[in-house]
Amino acid sequence: MKQIKAFVHRNRVSDLIHALEAGGFRRLSLFDVKGLLRALSTREQQYSVEFGDQVISEVQMELFCEETDVARAVEIFQRIGRTGRVDAGWVYVSNVEQALAIGDASQEA
Repeated sequence: MKQIKAFVHRNRVSDLIHALEAGGFRRLSLFDVKGLLRALSTREQQYSVEFGDQVISEVQMELFCEETDVARAVEIFQRIGRTGRVDAGWVYVSNVEQALAIGDASQEA
């Protein structure tokens, strides 16, 4: 199993969710994060006193899938996540050592 972690501009998230769902991907989590992607406009930027620099609100999307589906998932992130800039975000792929379902203990035998 693989974990795909993508950092994308907030305005691409809805389209990415729909494209990933249409592609059969369901194990998806979303996190609001502050990052240093190049802002698409000044409206997207804010100064962070905590970090001492301009940051933007990004979304970290985490998707878990089988190894055979990685290329297809990455292609969706790269195609749908585009903003018209070369540096629209980043996609990382990592190995998952184990994936265990959380189930109803009363059903275990």
